[in-house]
Amino acid sequence: MKIAIGCDHAGFEMKQAIIDFFNQNKIDFQDFGTFSTDSVDYPDYGHKVAEVVENKAFDFGVLICGSGNGINMAANKHKGIRSALCWKVELAEMARLHNDANILALPGRYISNEEGIACVKIFMSTAFEGGRHQKRVDKIMC
Repeated sequence: MKIAIGCDHAGFEMKQAIIDFFNQNKIDFQDFGTFSTDSVDYPDYGHKVAEVVENKAFDFGVLICGSGNGINMAANKHKGIRSALCWKVELAEMARLHNDANILALPGRYISNEEGIACVKIFMSTAFEGGRHQKRVDKIMC
């Protein structure tokens, strides 16, 4: 499993905590920035991660901005991307189980780093259920 991760300045601290988790667990990832808390534009990083997931170079993406909304919206502009804004493990699990989400968006200013890591863990370990959900997922793209 290969993970792409990116954030804006508001998600930088959480991204670093998630990267520590990836390193401790020998998870293959690439950091697409940003690399500091200096103010940047979240769409730039949302698009970078969405592009590599869209092109199948990475299995999943993790994106973080202040509310999670903006970076999630940017990622969802890409064909084949199903980015889910999650702030609880139950939401991250359902995003994979029922929606076959391939990017997890997190609100860096509204949840703890521990909750963010817990969301990443469940997101990465939950398989898409398919079945009755597949026809719904097929209807998402315009």
